[in-house]
Amino acid sequence: MLGLQLEKKRIFLDDKEEKRELEEFLNTQNIRLDENVEYTVGVFNGDELVATGSLSKNTLRSIAIKPEYQGTSLLNKVISHLISEAYQRGNTHLFIYTKPESAKSFNFLGFYEIARVNEVVLMENISDGINSYLKEISTQTVNGKNIASIVMNANPFTNGHQYLVETAARENDALHLFVVSEEASIIPFSIRYELVKKEIEYLDNVILHKGGSYMVSRATFPSYFMKDSQEVVKVYAELDLTIFKKYIIPTLNINSRYVGEEPYCEVTRTYNETMKRILEGNNMRVKIVPRLQSKRRAISASFVRELIKKDEIERIKDFVPISTYEFFRSKDAKDLIENIRSNTGRH
Repeated sequence: MLGLQLEKKRIFLDDKEEKRELEEFLNTQNIRLDENVEYTVGVFNGDELVATGSLSKNTLRSIAIKPEYQGTSLLNKVISHLISEAYQRGNTHLFIYTKPESAKSFNFLGFYEIARVNEVVLMENISDGINSYLKEISTQTVNGKNIASIVMNANPFTNGHQYLVETAARENDALHLFVVSEEASIIPFSIRYELVKKEIEYLDNVILHKGGSYMVSRATFPSYFMKDSQEVVKVYAELDLTIFKKYIIPTLNINSRYVGEEPYCEVTRTYNETMKRILEGNNMRVKIVPRLQSKRRAISASFVRELIKKDEIERIKDFVPISTYEFFRSKDAKDLIENIRSNTGRH
């Protein structure tokens, strides 16, 4: 296009006018501003916003090009700028969730498909990224007729988690236990992982894994190009479980996945139902274990966090293993407890 005077500028979302202009532009492309973004760039032709993209940690989000400018180099400009910004922030392994019709364009820009469901494709900028992760976990492959798996946030690790792990370990030759690595929970991964590790050391047939970048977190799953919350839950679950089925199951010879029954959260219940639909079959089964109860209520990590928030640390003793209890009574947990008290999110 002749006469273009293109200029890249950062869009500051704490500026109400800049944010309003951005949201109006995205709305014309039938997408929303992702609530998790940390950095946004715009490309302007004079005063007119014609392209934009955002970062959330190591994912590229809310990318849009005005229709009459599509097919130009604008997409490349936006993606190149976001990659450079991500690298400066220390994130070199990048991911993007995009619509299936856009996947080819991102492939030309150096992104490789990991998995897709009807509404979304997950891509990464390292050609052998997923294979490197599989090679890493494959060193812990074990022989056996019954090989189980569990994926958990453990935010924090509770007696309910412990019961689920013990049940799966008892009923199988081996259990692969994945702790979700993504920092989408109020309790940092390093703490969650160590608390789980301490409480399962006595179980000889449990193999502990870091979830890596391929266990999709619901808390950070992008929803900016989806119509409603029910669709978000459905697509998130389908993508996460498709990755698990396509890559993790065959790598570790897994033939069952255990999950706790969900009496409270409809979102998690929907995930469990989707798990049965996608994973079961071909000698693979999903076992939903009744939730362990204490004090006449099902144990949940969210309830434990609520007790911590209310400064009722002593009461969590009825719902968590001793290591978790002792940690939250220690000086090391002081800052974390303050974060939990001030947190208004679900996680």
